[in-house]
Amino acid sequence: MSLSTDFIVIGSGVAGLRAAIVLAEAGADVTVLTKDKASESNTEYAQGGVAVVLSDDDNAELHEGDTLIAGAGICDERAVETLVTEGTKYIRQLIEWGTEFDREGGKLVFTQEAAHSRRRILHAHGDSTGAEFVRSLIARAGRESRISLLPFAATESLLTVDGRCTGVRYLDPILRSPREIFAKAVVLCTGGAGQLYQHTTNPPVATGDGMAMAYFAGADMADMEFIQFHPTALSLEGAPRFLLSEAMRGEGGILRNAQGERFMGRYDERLELAPRDIVSRSIVAEMRRTGSRTVFLDMTALDGDFLRHRFPKIDETCRAFGLDIAKDMLPVSPASHYCMGGVRTDLWGRTTLPGLYAAGEVTCTGVHGANRLASNSLLEGLVFGARAGEAAASDSGRWSVVSGRSDGRKSASENRDKPALSTAVRKRVKRVMWERVGILRDRESLRRAIREFDQIAKANLSTASRNFVTLARLVAAAALWREESRGGHFRTDFPGQEEAFRLHSIQRLGGAISSSERIDPGEYSR
Repeated sequence: MSLSTDFIVIGSGVAGLRAAIVLAEAGADVTVLTKDKASESNTEYAQGGVAVVLSDDDNAELHEGDTLIAGAGICDERAVETLVTEGTKYIRQLIEWGTEFDREGGKLVFTQEAAHSRRRILHAHGDSTGAEFVRSLIARAGRESRISLLPFAATESLLTVDGRCTGVRYLDPILRSPREIFAKAVVLCTGGAGQLYQHTTNPPVATGDGMAMAYFAGADMADMEFIQFHPTALSLEGAPRFLLSEAMRGEGGILRNAQGERFMGRYDERLELAPRDIVSRSIVAEMRRTGSRTVFLDMTALDGDFLRHRFPKIDETCRAFGLDIAKDMLPVSPASHYCMGGVRTDLWGRTTLPGLYAAGEVTCTGVHGANRLASNSLLEGLVFGARAGEAAASDSGRWSVVSGRSDGRKSASENRDKPALSTAVRKRVKRVMWERVGILRDRESLRRAIREFDQIAKANLSTASRNFVTLARLVAAAALWREESRGGHFRTDFPGQEEAFRLHSIQRLGGAISSSERIDPGEYSR
């Protein structure tokens, strides 16, 4: 039996919830599908805060400039302007909805982070900003009777009829069998793909399913080569990587090598506050130079009470591993963190596939360029989630709910591999991505990675495994195509930045990689 609704939103992070609220306010019935519980997403784990122009000594031009510099020459300036100017409005709205940002004497507290020229980062409960976003947005969505949240409903594929996205196929959370739901349009807000890598700060749900589903449905992908590696993930043998927030360096944290030397001065005059891509490569270089597996984040010059108040979640986690953030050197190394690339959209979340909209980390709007500026991700989800919802509501007047057999490939339910095979596939892909498509890349390592992915893809894989392998190949292929180094993409065989590659890479099912100067699907999605 199939279901129907006005709109489907896939994902319950900041972008998905914000889009759902807009659609419900427009009078539409909205079904929100999410892989895990409603609160489980990358948003929930965002520690660092949200960048916004609200302080007296800041302005939109400064925030735009910082974002463009971090983006290494391929940000879409219109996207950046939209993010910064509309971001202020949406943060004010969140405050009106009861979001509890940190204050002193009733005034908002702004902090500093790397590559920002002003103290413009708002935090909530110290290092739990993302969790507070989720709490307040779920509460706000709960007041909309037209929003139905369906947790533990993993989406497997997008449905299309006559070249238009008309619904999704998902696993029923109770029966664990495939079901279909149809709608006027689908808004894809599934987050990033940090789990492609062996070491990541992302939660287990961040497997990039949405990107792969959009690709197989016929949507364009852009800038898949640009993966941001966070420089400071807690690195302990046998423990999962845990993010030690950018804000720790913003508050005065120092990076030291195995010999206890402060080393960032060798690599960048901005020291620990250089952009993330530079700090990550500097750490890798220093680990290789000293023959060590980690460097150390030193917070010991700061007051212990201040640190425990400022970073309560980080303090709690470190204590669980026997570390005191005020007294101990914290072992860190880079880990995959954020995807600058994704489903190609315009500034209203329209993809190149009619009926499909997208927002948040799953997309490439051009706002981040080659390297996301710290604390712009929550702002992006707010702004473009709302815009995608507005566009879907506005455009849908000419569409009706269409049910029926989807175009293209066989049903996701017809092919399921055994759990052991699925686990083995993911482990192999994650290892290859870390070793050959990681922080440092070259032609031979990338070609070897692609050959391995092609070999894996020959097996009789489930939809989820096939999506995972395909996404990894898209990243590797784009990285091989871009014969330069820019932002989060570094080629040891092409270490310089080339003006000829001041372009976006575009990938489409069944076609060769092409390029575009601007992320704008234009007429294709209308």
